[in-house]
Parts: sequence; C-alpha cells; structure tokens
Amino acid sequence: MSGGIDSSAACMILQEQGYEVVGLTMRMWDLPRHFPGEGQTIPQFALEARDLAGKIGIEHHILDIRKEFKETVIKSFIDEYLKGNTPNPCVMCNRQFKWHYLLQEADRLGCHWVATGHYARILRENGYFVLGRGADTKKDQSYFLWRLGQQELSRTIFPLGDITKEEIKKYVGEKGFHEKVEKKESMEVCFIPGDYRDFLREQLPELEQQVAGGYFIDSLGRKLGQHKGFPFYTIGQRKGLEIALGKPMFVTRINPVKNTIRLGEREELLTRRMVISDTIEAIPGILETAGTIEVQIRYRSAAIPATLQKGETPGEWLVQFQHDASAVTPGQSAVIYRDNCVIGGGIIADQRLLKKYGS
Repeated sequence: MSGGIDSSAACMILQEQGYEVVGLTMRMWDLPRHFPGEGQTIPQFALEARDLAGKIGIEHHILDIRKEFKETVIKSFIDEYLKGNTPNPCVMCNRQFKWHYLLQEADRLGCHWVATGHYARILRENGYFVLGRGADTKKDQSYFLWRLGQQELSRTIFPLGDITKEEIKKYVGEKGFHEKVEKKESMEVCFIPGDYRDFLREQLPELEQQVAGGYFIDSLGRKLGQHKGFPFYTIGQRKGLEIALGKPMFVTRINPVKNTIRLGEREELLTRRMVISDTIEAIPGILETAGTIEVQIRYRSAAIPATLQKGETPGEWLVQFQHDASAVTPGQSAVIYRDNCVIGGGIIADQRLLKKYGS
C-alpha cells in the first residue's frame, strides 16, 4: 500500500470479493517531501496507508527496507549509468526486490496471495501463468512487470487489471475517499525527486570530477566540443547538451571507456535491428516459435512489430523490426508481446553487438 488511489482501491475491491486483506507498506527510500510535519518520523505515504487501513478495518504493517533497497536497487541504478547504460530501476526492483519482500512477508503473515495496484492481468497459457496488458491501455503497466516469473505470478492478484483509471476514480470517490481521487500522482522514479543527474552527483560526490573532460564527437569520430561526462547523457537526448552546431543534434551513442558522446541528426537514431540480452521467456521455448511479435522498447512508446532470431550467446536475441525504431537505448527493457500478452523480454544491448550479425 502506497497510500495512493490505486493500492487503496485494490484493498477495497479485494475486501468486496471476500478476501481477508492485510496491508503492507514498504519504506524503501526517504525524501524530504515525505515528512511535511514538524518532527514527523513516519513517511506521509505510510501514514496515509495506515489511515485507510484503519478506516476499512484491515491490519496494516510498515516494512522498513531502506538499507536493503540502497544496497540493491540504488547500487544497480548507479552501476548501470557508470557502464554507459540507461537503467530502468522499476523493472529491476519489481522482481528482484519488491516481490521478494512481498512474498516473504506474505509467508510470515500467513497470506497465500499478494496483490498490488498495478494495471495488468495474469492469464493462463499451456499450464503457465502469463502476464497480460491491463484493460486500460493508457495505464497498462505490464512493461514494468515482465521479469516476474512463475513463482511470483502464481501467487499474485492484480485487482485493477480489468478496470480503467476513470472507473477507479469513480469507485474510490463513491466510497468517500475524495482526497485520494484529487491527490496528484507522481510519475517519477520513487527515489529521484528531480533530475537523475543530481541524484548521481549526490550519491557520488566525486563523479563529476572523475568523468569531466570527455568529448562530443560526430559519426566520423571528429571532436565537436567537451561534455560534462558520459553518465549525464542518454540516447536520444537533445536538450541540455550545451553545444551549438547550427542544427538540432541528438545523442546517438555513448562510449564509457573513451568517455565520448556521439551526436547526430534525428535520422541517425533510427534502426531496424537491435540485440537484447539477459532474455527470459514466459513459457520455455516460446520465443523460437513466436513468429511475428511486438516489442516495446520504452514505457511510453507503442510496441513495434518484429521478428526474433536466437543469438550466438545464451540469453541473446536479435530483434528485427518491421519499421524503424528510434533511440534504442542500452540498459532499457525490451518487452516482447504476442496478442497483448508478455511472452518474454530482455535488456537492450549496445548496438555495437550488431556487428556479430552482419551489421
């Protein structure tokens, strides 16, 4: 329970369906805005979750896992930027952290199921649990959940999977919790209050000095000017480059070893191929016989029709798009869909790996 409208609605829906509900709020990372009251020691979102639990008559627990969160999710987030990648911490967190503790606490409290306020569905295919897109296409969150395996999906309920956000707002309002409906929802990463670059500087005070002095280059390797350090840039970035070249230029490649940032025009961001690694399948062997599928390479973009070719390295696949994909970004998730169901996914690799496949 985050204290927000979605997890609150999930609790009430489950109650109405006859479940005995126990609320759990995870305290993973503190931000100043979580403590608006003078001398406040418990984050506001946890207090709001506890308040709702009291009003609907369910047991509530707060799990303090700040230390573990920093040692896993935060460390991975920073490490990925230091490799020149652009990580997706929510994807990593969901299976390797959040569901780990959800199931651990469920066992401790004697609960068989875990439930969250995600907009996604769980279906069955050939005896396996498969993740499906939520009914509300604008809010669908299956992209962030692709790493959940059979162990997690077999014990998970998504009460909001078949409901739209507007229906949830109406439902919660009718229950009398108008403040939940009116509360502005955060769209940012939970531990970053603003720009990720400021977060990196805060966590690694010497980073800026260590990576300073690198160069912007063009596609021929010619130096165009100095930049602030490779971790402070992402593929597709146009704003904030602080270099004038007479036309709009975008980050097209990041080389952490040489500390260079390649710039190019919008067309240079387009590709019909990419390599994904650390790939998992929802059902064993399903990717080899999948035929034409759709691949989503970022949360807010449409999935692109594509075909797959098994790679030379275990867990590696070559994705061939049927039309141009833009700003393919190493470190981000590529989620593979068929008929609106997640059949697999992987991490986008450096485009230089395409050389192994004749490009």
